Amino acid sequence: MAGKNDPQRYEGVEARVQFFGVLLMAALAVLCVQFWRLQVLNLSEFARMAEDNRVWQKRLASDRGVIYARNGEVLADNRACADAVFVPGECPPGRHAEVAEKIEALLGVPADWLTARIAELRRAPFTQVIIKRDLTKADRVRVEEHQHELPGLATVVHPQRRYLYGETAGQLLGYLGEINQGELDAWKTDGYYLGDLVGKDGLERYYEKRLHGQDGYMLVTKYASGQPQLRTDKTGQPYIAKRDTRGHLLEVEAPPVAPKAGGALHLTLDLGLQRKCEALLKGEVGSIVVLDADTGAVLSMASSPGYDPGVFVNRGHNAERMELLAGAKPNRMTHRAFREIYPPGSVFKVMLAAAALEEGVIKTSPKTTHFCPGHFTLESGGRRWRCWKRSGHGTVEVVDALAYSCDVFFYNVGLKLGVDKIAKWSHAMGLGERTGIDLPGEIPGLIPDKEWKAQVFADKPVWDQKWYPGDTVNLSIGQGSAGTTPLQNAVMMACIVNGGYRVRPYLAEETGPLKSEKLLSDATIETVIAGMLKCVEDGPPAPTGTGNLARIPGMTIIGKTGSAQVMSLAHHDQYKNEEDIPYHMRDHAWFVAGVLDREPRVALCILVEHGHHGSSAAAPYAREVIGYFYGPRDGEPAPEPGPGGE
Repeated sequence: MAGKNDPQRYEGVEARVQFFGVLLMAALAVLCVQFWRLQVLNLSEFARMAEDNRVWQKRLASDRGVIYARNGEVLADNRACADAVFVPGECPPGRHAEVAEKIEALLGVPADWLTARIAELRRAPFTQVIIKRDLTKADRVRVEEHQHELPGLATVVHPQRRYLYGETAGQLLGYLGEINQGELDAWKTDGYYLGDLVGKDGLERYYEKRLHGQDGYMLVTKYASGQPQLRTDKTGQPYIAKRDTRGHLLEVEAPPVAPKAGGALHLTLDLGLQRKCEALLKGEVGSIVVLDADTGAVLSMASSPGYDPGVFVNRGHNAERMELLAGAKPNRMTHRAFREIYPPGSVFKVMLAAAALEEGVIKTSPKTTHFCPGHFTLESGGRRWRCWKRSGHGTVEVVDALAYSCDVFFYNVGLKLGVDKIAKWSHAMGLGERTGIDLPGEIPGLIPDKEWKAQVFADKPVWDQKWYPGDTVNLSIGQGSAGTTPLQNAVMMACIVNGGYRVRPYLAEETGPLKSEKLLSDATIETVIAGMLKCVEDGPPAPTGTGNLARIPGMTIIGKTGSAQVMSLAHHDQYKNEEDIPYHMRDHAWFVAGVLDREPRVALCILVEHGHHGSSAAAPYAREVIGYFYGPRDGEPAPEPGPGGE
């Protein structure tokens, strides 16, 4: 047995001491390395993180740009409103769920929604989450009464969008909605933040970057509690209290950076005319477009039914907002002037006449004539097409064919012109392709041709892919698969009124006019105008032009009616009276028009869905629109703010 002085015993103790000494030295070495990393290698990074934890950047919301009508009327501006916000970083993490439930009871904001937003902001806990916009006075009182027991809850003043004329031009202005993740990722370098309201449609969307302001900010010191002790004055503007409840001095880290309002948008829109057009369409489904024929400036572009964009400003209008977004028919969100296509019907004959004159298919000396017995039969196949006038028009030339809308004349002309040239001139004059208007979501429409048919029927037998003469006959009067928008037809009409130039329609003054090279000769313009003038001017006791109801004595108005079939004539014949035809199977009513002897010269297109006849349903609206635009306008009504205004 080893004694107290046994050398082996001391050797074991010494080994253990050496082992623990090595461990201690290793630990000290690790601590030294870590200390060097913190104090030397990553000094600037950790200093920045510490500063970020000490300082809170308080955003100061900017105003969105004001939108003005042609004569300076304010269509959309901003007003100060109180919003309830929640800042997760000001609430202890263990109380998030409890506070969310109390906020739901207090303001009706779903607790699960708020907790989900808090989870999204783990990396940015001092981001303000707007939980309820435009608080009522009662809401504000409740928040102030319970604020001491709900850390993170506060009221702040934000600019809120206001649309001063309710539904007027609502679809053109568009609406705002909360920024989504895709938009945030795309625009993160442009001063956008989670919770921002951005343009979702219309001009608000197209000119989003112009209208969006630049937020300001103020840097505020935070203390160990995380509370910045931010206060608001009677107007709702933020300021820093000089001392907190314990007497500690508070300070602003740097002078506040003031917010910068978004850029103003000045429109070509004539507010009075827009209201007139919308009033005419009330109760109808349709559209009225009025262009300055020489520049393309949009003077009015009405669509019915419409909506009030103020509905989207306030979270309190959820039911109506969801109904709008669901697209219940008739879809109030769809602007029918440029987002719906319709068979152009007989207004297509204006383009066809101009194209045939340019290509020499129609001659004025000697005059090209065709006999109309009330029907037309193809030499190959023997298929028969009717003229709308079953007794026929007799022998007609192009001026009378336009005035009285003779189908048989244009069947013959279309066949001689051919589908390729019909398509070429349609596109040249603005039909079947986007016009380039400064609005999102414009659809191109369709002018069918051989290539289109081969592609569409590629999975069908080869004989179904072929383009037949009968297809050209249908296309010649704007039927078959042809589909155009009211805006496209207004552009086509402007080409006639201004002497043969295609214009690009625009709404913002800054966009400015854009014209094509001259497309049509003066001789072609003169002939087409003669036919369209006769369409409006001829009346009892002489044969009546189909557009006679648009006539205003003392004014030079040209026009062309159209009735676009929705069902075949065979089905149409099953009904003895037109009023017995189901609404959705009735013809669409068209009228295109122009004014030649006033300034500015205007081009119009009017569409009434399922209105039966352009002569009776659309032409009278043209007379009303033209009479209003060029007539005296005293006593214009004042604006009536919608849900987003006061």
